[in-house]
Amino acid sequence: MATDEELMAAVARGETRALEELTRRYERSLHGFIARHTGDRDADDLYQETWLRVVRAAPRFDPHRRFSTWLFQIAVNLCRDWHRRPPPEPVDPGTVDLSVPPPGDAALDARRLLAALPEGERSVVVLRYYHDLGEEEVAAIVGCPRGTVKSRLHNAMRRMIALARR
Repeated sequence: MATDEELMAAVARGETRALEELTRRYERSLHGFIARHTGDRDADDLYQETWLRVVRAAPRFDPHRRFSTWLFQIAVNLCRDWHRRPPPEPVDPGTVDLSVPPPGDAALDARRLLAALPEGERSVVVLRYYHDLGEEEVAAIVGCPRGTVKSRLHNAMRRMIALARR
């Protein structure tokens, strides 16, 4: 079985099967990361854009780096850009389908708490706890020291506990 880095070298050579294998390997974790980071809005578009950027940058990929770290760095940057965009236009309440039940309270509450975090804290929480990455890898993905990751995790947990008590 080829490593992710070997598959990226094949992607750089234009081998579509290598790209298919990489997308298969990371589909759930990458899409889940983006969906949690954006509250599920525009997750499909950002997921596709992430892979488009992977393909475009494939010739410049450094095979001495971990592919997963590089991939999630691309996704983090896209999510940051997404959060900087102006909010979407309000939805007309008359067009909302009320026959569809809302998601469970726990899921809704977790989404609300994540959405309330500042972007930097949200990124480290999603990478650390939803994707079970170590602090070192999270630090590499978000581009900060490990101590900053620990601080952001601590602050995020305090903030989420305070919000949950409201």
